[in-house]
Amino acid sequence: MPVYPDDPEVSIWPATTIAGEGYNVAHVSMGSQSGTHIDAPFHFLEGGLTIDQFPSDTFLGEAAIADVRGLSPNTAVGPEAIPEPVGQQRLLLIHTGWSDYWRENTYFSHPYLSAAAAQRIVDCRYTTIGIDALSIDRTEGSAGNFDAHDIILGANIPVAENLRGLSGIVWHNPWVSLLPLKIDRGDGAPIRAVAFDLQHD
Repeated sequence: MPVYPDDPEVSIWPATTIAGEGYNVAHVSMGSQSGTHIDAPFHFLEGGLTIDQFPSDTFLGEAAIADVRGLSPNTAVGPEAIPEPVGQQRLLLIHTGWSDYWRENTYFSHPYLSAAAAQRIVDCRYTTIGIDALSIDRTEGSAGNFDAHDIILGANIPVAENLRGLSGIVWHNPWVSLLPLKIDRGDGAPIRAVAFDLQHD
């Protein structure tokens, strides 16, 4: 599984087996920011809110989608790409198309949010955002610049990263769940991201 440079690698192996102990238990070792996960403000801000301090409904609701596919590697998403929420939309999903490069080196060359786009997200009052890329900030050649994280997490807006399958959302106003594991004082947590078409279910 691709992980952010210098983050813990993901390892899953049998701790017990049916053949040996009569039951299966897997030993899972991973960082809090592995795979599809969500960042809490504490990820970047000392004294920021931790993942367990957010009410569950922060991560649930109708979502707007910013379709920015077609951008070149390591290109910034500008504020003009961020839509104003309509009706009950509370979450924002940023569709870069970069999940197509999962497990390829190109995955680390993803588009990212400019500081102006991050501020636009804050001004639009989204409760949670997600992106189908490794990070909302540039990974390659970032030199420690985390403007988007600082702005968005600084406004107490959690950030989901490494989303996949956004091209499968072909209906309007998807209802989205980005619920994290409730880790005590967690800087983030893995999630199982799901989108529903409630108008036809």
